[in-house]
Amino acid sequence: MIRDDRLPRDAQSILELAARSMFDLFATASEGMMLVDRKARVVWINDQYRRFLPALGFEREEDFVGHPVSSVVQNTQMHQVLATGKPILIDLLTNKAGTFVVSRIPLRDDAGEVIGVLGIVLFDHPETTLQPLIAKFARLEQDLSDARRELASQRRSKYTFASFVGTSPGALEVKRQARRAASSSSPVLLLGETGTGKELLAHAIHASSPRAGRPFVSVNMAAVPDTLLEAEFFGVAPGAYTGADKKGRDGKFKLADGGTLFLDELGDMPMSVQVKLLRALQEGEIEPLGSNKLIRFDVRVVAATSRDLQHMVREGSFREDLYYRLNVLPIRVPPLRERRDDVPLLIEALCEDIAARGAGEQIDLLPCARALLAAQPWRGNIRELRNVLEQLALRSDSPQIAAPQVETVLRESGLDRIEPAVVPAPAQALAAGGADTRPLPEQIAELEQRAIAAALQRSGGNRAAAARLLGISRASLYDKLGAPAGSADLSEIQTSV
Repeated sequence: MIRDDRLPRDAQSILELAARSMFDLFATASEGMMLVDRKARVVWINDQYRRFLPALGFEREEDFVGHPVSSVVQNTQMHQVLATGKPILIDLLTNKAGTFVVSRIPLRDDAGEVIGVLGIVLFDHPETTLQPLIAKFARLEQDLSDARRELASQRRSKYTFASFVGTSPGALEVKRQARRAASSSSPVLLLGETGTGKELLAHAIHASSPRAGRPFVSVNMAAVPDTLLEAEFFGVAPGAYTGADKKGRDGKFKLADGGTLFLDELGDMPMSVQVKLLRALQEGEIEPLGSNKLIRFDVRVVAATSRDLQHMVREGSFREDLYYRLNVLPIRVPPLRERRDDVPLLIEALCEDIAARGAGEQIDLLPCARALLAAQPWRGNIRELRNVLEQLALRSDSPQIAAPQVETVLRESGLDRIEPAVVPAPAQALAAGGADTRPLPEQIAELEQRAIAAALQRSGGNRAAAARLLGISRASLYDKLGAPAGSADLSEIQTSV
């Protein structure tokens, strides 16, 4: 019986009456009720609850009442309410008898000690009686699951090493160094002009690393205002300042935990943030704005910059200690003018991608147009090349692109000087009307020897590397050289052609 000595006698009577009335109401209106004592034994069930006994596996009431509730009702939480003294007002219970909406209310004596628990079956067959609520809950759960999948896909790497197009010595060396870096957990510093593919390489390093299944999170220093960079990195505690989110916000370090944090345009980081970034990397912990709680993190850092960090260190605009902290595995990404042999492959790959993204039919550049593109200095590198190709795709009425169309776009793009196309010597001879009338096998053999000599020169005489450049097997290369393996060196090949 409920008793409160602080209430007047008539108020106490009303409280006791209300308690009895509520008990009687639940006993008659609910689908079933049970009581357990302080030892979690069932001591009473009402008439409505008795109808569940056969489904629970009991023919007689005495086989159910008097036994521990956990032994007669599967998945019950009555013992938890006894242990904590806290009610469970709404819950779903599923057992042999079905699925039910239940409440569990602790019962206390005059001293406030829990002496039992009242269990109430509010609804049976909730799939019909609570269908609108369950349907809404299911929709919310589905929306949450979809949002989590979308967020996970956005945090994963977009590119692999196959996305870095090129077979030139510069491109192959970059991919070799990047693959080696992927197997390490040390910081990587990508150096190179804008538009050379540093971000793509950062994605590829992550995708080939042991952290590939974890998040890839990027921060562009040039795109975030200086005043917000600290919050962007370290996060914000709930209500840290006026206007701050009441739930707080995780920083990039927390979001990238277990994965890779990509710091793009590193040279644009303000000095005030450099100090805190260095401390975070050294200690492996961050402190969100407005919080005095340190949070541990585990991230692999990949940084990129188009600026001369060594010069910035000398002039005092970049911290020397942070530079040495990040410059553990430096990789220089060469500009496009140093890998002109990759331009035809890049043109092909970029044209396919531009068409796939809905910029019209895929264009086909004639040899003269490709040669003109390959001759340009490309200050904006691959990004600038893509821009020119996209303009050609959108402005041309025909998929066939000739040199004059390319020259028009280049001139309108603001180039100070358009470099003339470099035409190979045999093509120049044919253009001048001096057709080679030698037998075709002889001409083909000569071209093969020239290609082999160029590949060997580029690979420093390494025949295996030369064979890879030519796209043939090492045995085929020896056959074409007319010598057994190991019998001819680079100087002999160069002399023979």
